[in-house]
Amino acid sequence: MEKILNKIKKKENLTFEESKIAFNSIMAGQVDESKIFEFLTSLSRKGETADEIAGGVYVLRDKATQVKAPDDAIDTCGTGGDGKNTLNISTAAALLLSSFETKVAKHGNKSVSSKCGSADVLEKLNIKINLSPKDVEKNINDFNFGFMFAQSYHSAMKYVGPVRKKIGKRTIFNLIGPLSSPAKIKRQVVGVFDRKLLIIFAEALKNLNLKKALIVNSEDGLDEISPYANTNMIELDNGKIKESTLNPKDLNIKVNNFQHIVGKDPDYNAEKIKEIFKGKDNDFSIAVCLNAAAGLLVAEKSNSFNEGYQELRKHILSGKVINHIFQLAK
Repeated sequence: MEKILNKIKKKENLTFEESKIAFNSIMAGQVDESKIFEFLTSLSRKGETADEIAGGVYVLRDKATQVKAPDDAIDTCGTGGDGKNTLNISTAAALLLSSFETKVAKHGNKSVSSKCGSADVLEKLNIKINLSPKDVEKNINDFNFGFMFAQSYHSAMKYVGPVRKKIGKRTIFNLIGPLSSPAKIKRQVVGVFDRKLLIIFAEALKNLNLKKALIVNSEDGLDEISPYANTNMIELDNGKIKESTLNPKDLNIKVNNFQHIVGKDPDYNAEKIKEIFKGKDNDFSIAVCLNAAAGLLVAEKSNSFNEGYQELRKHILSGKVINHIFQLAK
């Protein structure tokens, strides 16, 4: 570990293998807290690379309680941390997708940087979050949706929790977490809080052999696809990386009030999700369909973004999605 620390302090990047060695030692409880502190803060100062993130993800996934998800299952777990305090767009998109015959293995946590995390809002929708691996697998097979509560599946994180609290700001673990699905999914939509992370995440996911992924960041600062501004996207498709920009105007989207997608506490956010699933049409409904359309592309269930978006709009406005939520809450 000493050799690795010296390398980072000199602002030299770690290889994928070196990153795996470092994270393996940390997650096995073999590194004392002062050294973990040094490791995380030095990495932040240097700037984390794709290889370093991929190494951490590899170890965290490996040490997680495992879930067997179908090969075509997707996740919609993003980084958070965009500071916009929006409603739970990616969680609502995951639920919408699962009502549209798309299998979703959703990985998430309680609130860290916002007032309401994915686990918080699912609880308010009466969807169980503390599920065993077998129950997650059953829910995905029966209802196309299973939730893996990060705290329950990543026991090795106990070695870094106190240090992260002491540091009190973002570390590489904020980047590793969203990619560390216990189901080791091969398809993912990932929202990132900083445009610079787009290519870094794409390369990291390529290292981890994901089949298909979309990494997104909007020009109005969301770690989601925005209905208000262009969204920069990188697609990873069987090892090939392609950049593109999505302009909501090209989809004939007319919205103008960002406040319509701003969230509050879990009760409020859950009510807003129920409203759109009962067929209410507003900016939030549009934002959810946009992000779910990315999920359809990653799941290879639509031929184009526009096609997927239009199909999802018809589906959500039917008001039938709420019945799917009632099924999940049984």
